[in-house]
Amino acid sequence: MTDRKPVRVLLADDQPMLRTGFRMVLGGAADLDIVGEAGDGAEAVELARRLLPDVVLMDIRMPRLDGVAATRAIVAARLPVRVLILTTFDLDEYVVGALRAGASGFLAKDVPAEDLVAAIRTVAAGEAVVAPRILQRLLDRFAAVLPVPEAAPPRALQVLTDREREVLVHIARGESNGEIARALSVSETTVKTHVGNVLTKLGLRDRVQAVVLAYESGLVRPGG
Repeated sequence: MTDRKPVRVLLADDQPMLRTGFRMVLGGAADLDIVGEAGDGAEAVELARRLLPDVVLMDIRMPRLDGVAATRAIVAARLPVRVLILTTFDLDEYVVGALRAGASGFLAKDVPAEDLVAAIRTVAAGEAVVAPRILQRLLDRFAAVLPVPEAAPPRALQVLTDREREVLVHIARGESNGEIARALSVSETTVKTHVGNVLTKLGLRDRVQAVVLAYESGLVRPGG
């Protein structure tokens, strides 16, 4: 454990007081290292290119470049940097845009300190952080524009096997690998293989984008 490199974090928020608060919270974790602070989206992109942090803790609404555009620029540059979005419930519509842009997850700004630290560690490890109940609330808001489910699998998902589509449904419900394994009566190793196949075949970065695609394709309906 002691040989592990600390997770390098870049804070991006236009409110200095909030950045100070995050710095204080994260400073208590020995395995997290705050390498820089950005006061707007454009600066966040510039510092991400220069400092190559493991995780950018990204606010949504910022001057010059908002968090969605900044996330898109970081992902498009193929930097070895992952983005964790911070939002408030009244900005839900921006979160969907951020997930489409390639963010690895999102949290509410009032998240408990221990959950924020855990989320940063999870994202740095290459996993995604998605709050299923919040995501369902987001998708409920946009239900009117989602496609109607078809009897046959949506065309975008026809590259998947029946079992892989089944696993995707469980992912969209926010279930962990362990929960999916119990539901399907298979091992967690088998589930991990299916999840990996789903992401690879659909060209997705992580489970967050898989959730969004499952809803957008009509495989799963909000509230369903």
